[in-house]
Amino acid sequence: MKIKFCGAAKYVTGSSHLIELDNGYKILLDCGLFQGRGEDIWNWNNEWLFDPKELDCVILSHAHIDHSGRLPKLVKDGFRGRIYCTYATRNLCGVMLLDSAKIQEDDVNYFNTKLFKKRKKDFKKVRQPLYTEGDTMVAMSHFDGFPYQKWIKINQNVSFYFTDAGHILGSATVSLKIKENGKETMIGFTGDIGRPERPILKNPQPMPKVDYLICESTYGDRVHESEPEQIQKFLDIITHTCIKKKGKLIIPAFSLGRTQELVYMLDKLENQGVLPPIDIVVDSPLAVNVTAIYRDHPECFNKELVDYLLHDENPFGFNRLRYIKEVNDSKALNSSKKPMIIISAAGMMNAGRVKHHLFNNIENPQNTFLIVGYCTPETPGGQLRNGAKTINIFFEEKQVLADVEIMDSFSAHGDKNEMAHFIKNQKGRVKKVFLVHGEEDTQVNFKNFLFTKGFQDIYIPFKNETIIL
Repeated sequence: MKIKFCGAAKYVTGSSHLIELDNGYKILLDCGLFQGRGEDIWNWNNEWLFDPKELDCVILSHAHIDHSGRLPKLVKDGFRGRIYCTYATRNLCGVMLLDSAKIQEDDVNYFNTKLFKKRKKDFKKVRQPLYTEGDTMVAMSHFDGFPYQKWIKINQNVSFYFTDAGHILGSATVSLKIKENGKETMIGFTGDIGRPERPILKNPQPMPKVDYLICESTYGDRVHESEPEQIQKFLDIITHTCIKKKGKLIIPAFSLGRTQELVYMLDKLENQGVLPPIDIVVDSPLAVNVTAIYRDHPECFNKELVDYLLHDENPFGFNRLRYIKEVNDSKALNSSKKPMIIISAAGMMNAGRVKHHLFNNIENPQNTFLIVGYCTPETPGGQLRNGAKTINIFFEEKQVLADVEIMDSFSAHGDKNEMAHFIKNQKGRVKKVFLVHGEEDTQVNFKNFLFTKGFQDIYIPFKNETIIL
């Protein structure tokens, strides 16, 4: 048996890991889109490190695009097997992947238009979208949903088991039980590890003990703020921007997970009477659709939210909160002079409507951009996180005159202590831990931290590396 690391190896995007049994049976764990800018990203998304036609099945940890976003292309390029995931993940992928397809098509049209303006006869560089909305609909017919905490038998040699990862709605860790050459081997994949005692979702549930563990490491070098500190800092930023500066607080947030948590927090602050009297807008058609799916899956809610529903039947809406879908309504936000909070996708500011809000608002010192999660370094969000003084948006250089604030405590990823706690039950059984889904420096820090916690054999694979177990 062997594992090939096809994405999210010394990088925080493009999750994809191929397990091949000695009899040739091939299982792909996740099939994520590489997110970011540049020719490398484009090439990575268009090239496979395996033949899609030879895969037997895909097991998907959750619906975030960096874990699911190349599934329509996989089917388009010849995959004919089943895609196994939780029920909520299947429902979320229905809207997430359609939205991604639209972005693929829009980005390619924009690139080709720019190309023809510069080199009218350079047809060799014309791009085609990775996949279309039609390709996505075909891919969705391959999805099968399953519950948590039940062994599912794929064939006589392979079974899988989902536990709640507490990361986003429907997120799961994956445990594989593989019988081969007269012995049984357990392989675990954490997907993205969530955080305990967070709003909305249940706490991450421990995985069964495994022999080999593929473990994420996104925030393996830091500790998040506690909830009371987070709430107060959030209120301080709102007050400073919208009341004192009379500007806009723009929060780039992924439509799935982060937006719902922010809205729920604002809903609670409104009910407590401490939210300043300003307009709040969720500017993302996808977020509207995703929030509706959240409402359909109360089985994933934690006790806090279940109790909250007893006196507020809509935790994702209140009088001053407005969800908008129409493009003209989104454009009107940029011409408005009113103080407000705008929550808009995408979280890294490399696509979606928030990119237009960045273009129109970054040079106004009255405004604040609040970054509430990880951004790859080359994206606009990553550049702002790293203190950029200028930023190129839509081929135009912009001065960074707005305030930039960072609150990683909103992240749905566990910090180093939370991740180490999550996998502590593996000590004594696990033979080797593979760290994925992290920048290399962070992974080295997390590896050293895990050594202090009693883990012994820890390895950081590189992209396209194959390990024989």
